Parts: sequence; structure tokens; C-alpha cells
Amino acid sequence: MKKSIRLGTRGSPLALIQAEEIRRRLLAAHPHLGEEADIDIVPIRTTGDWRPEHKDRRFIEMGGNKGLFTKEIEEALLTGHIDMAVHSMKDVASVMPQGLAIATVTERNDPRDAFVGRVAHTLDELPQGATVGTSSLRRQAQLLAQRPDLRVVPLRGNVETRLKKLEDGLADATLLAVAGMARLDVAGRISSILPTSLMLPAAAQGALGVEIRADDEEVRGLLAALTHEASSVCVTAERAVMRAIEGSCHTPAGAYAVMTGPGQFSIEALVARADGTSLLRLSASGAAADADAIGAQLGMELRGRSPADIFAA
Repeated sequence: MKKSIRLGTRGSPLALIQAEEIRRRLLAAHPHLGEEADIDIVPIRTTGDWRPEHKDRRFIEMGGNKGLFTKEIEEALLTGHIDMAVHSMKDVASVMPQGLAIATVTERNDPRDAFVGRVAHTLDELPQGATVGTSSLRRQAQLLAQRPDLRVVPLRGNVETRLKKLEDGLADATLLAVAGMARLDVAGRISSILPTSLMLPAAAQGALGVEIRADDEEVRGLLAALTHEASSVCVTAERAVMRAIEGSCHTPAGAYAVMTGPGQFSIEALVARADGTSLLRLSASGAAADADAIGAQLGMELRGRSPADIFAA
């Protein structure tokens, strides 16, 4: 009888697409796996998933931490109800729960943010006082740093829900991750793409990771073939920044690393005040082997040079 490999994920359309991508990659990397085991996708509803009672609430009002999107999935992993979990890495807390580990990071998709406008094609074209819908304090802070005249309002829900709310006139524009829109095949709705010089992405945005029980060497071995080394280096550095600044949904922060040559990378990161009145952006570079240490040092420098009230939450 075939054994079952259970792959846990959130139940949103995007999350299910991402889980199916990992399933396909596993079968491609291990052609005989499909004959030996069924890889079953197990949707799990998390605290952070959109519900009617949350429709007008920011993440910070719901507890404001990345565990909102992973807690129930990680509990299922620890109790053995699933064997691995697929995550958008930007949703994964920078400090892993005891007994769990990220076994692989696959090749990263476009990490940038997309501008989706109802009355304009670019951020610059938005009229004075226009309304931008987003629940991300990172996006809000960077928007207001450039355009303090804009009015930012909460816009919750999955990608399709937010696009529908935009069509219904609840905002003049919104910002969404390019990678998510591409995976959902709605990239045609993008009005323009914001360069990272204008809008620094969330740490690990665009990257998928698979979480496992830390002692599960069999599953770790299966996933090793899916690892994209360059993406893994960059995600490691970005997550180290967030760990050092103790970043959560309370802290408007971003980090973005790129490979600059064989075994070398550079990283930019920022910490801001939610109203855009204070924004510190720093950079670092070094050897890929030192990605975690370099990211952590950059995060500590950001924390040390930023106003203390930014971290008060």
C-alpha cells in the first residue's frame, strides 16, 4: 500500500497554488515518488486568514505577528497530522518554533510590490488626497514618506478580494506582491511595478519555503533537491535582519538581498515610523556564507540608529 505524504498549507487560492507547485517540484525531482507515495495537500485555516469579523481590522489589531498565518499549520506539523508545510516565507516568523525547521527555499519569484490603480497607473499619477488601501504598515510607511498627502485605509482579504474591493471603489489604489499576482494569473491587473528603490519589499517576499519537523531526516532528504541556493542565501540574510530588529507586523520594516557575484551578496533594509515621518534605510554586503551574521548585524544597526518609539509596540 502506498504511504501518504501530507503537505499542509493555508486554504486560500494562492496558498493552494503554491502547495501544488511544491508537490509538482517534488514529483519532478523524485520521479518514482508518485509510485511509492500519495502527496496529499491538506488545507488548514489559520488565525490570520480573512474572516468577516476581521474585514476592517489591520493585522496589528489582531495581534500583529507573523504567527497569525502559521500557528495552526505548525501545530499540525508538531503533532504529526502533516509531514511538511508550505509557506510564503514572508509570513514565517524570523524565530522558528522549537522542533521545527525550514528545510528548503525554492527559487524566488519577483519580490517587488505592484501598484494597482483605479484612477491612476502609477503612484506619481495619484491625485492629491487619494486613498490607498493596504493593511501593511511597511507599505503604508514608505507610501507616506513619499506622498504624505495620501490617505491610507485598511484593505484586508486575499488578492481577489482586495482587487474586488478596489473595483467597488473602496480605495483609489492598492499595493500587492507581484509574485502572488503572477501565481494567481492576474498579473495583467498590475498598473505598474514599484522599483525596490521606491518600495523596499518585505523580508523574503516572493519566496516559498517548506517547513518540517527538525528531526525528520527522510522528509529533509526529499526536499533537498528543491533548494535554490541563491534564493536561500538572500532569504537567510533578510530574515536575520528581521530577527535582529525583532520585526513583526507591528514594525514597518523591509529587507531585500541580491547576489552580486559568485559567493557574494548585498542587502538593503529599512525601519520606519508608520506615518512615514521617520525612515532609516541602510545596506551591507559580504560573503554568502556569512549571510545570517551580516543580516543580523545590519538589523542591529537599524535598531540602534532608529527612534526607540518605532519599536514600542
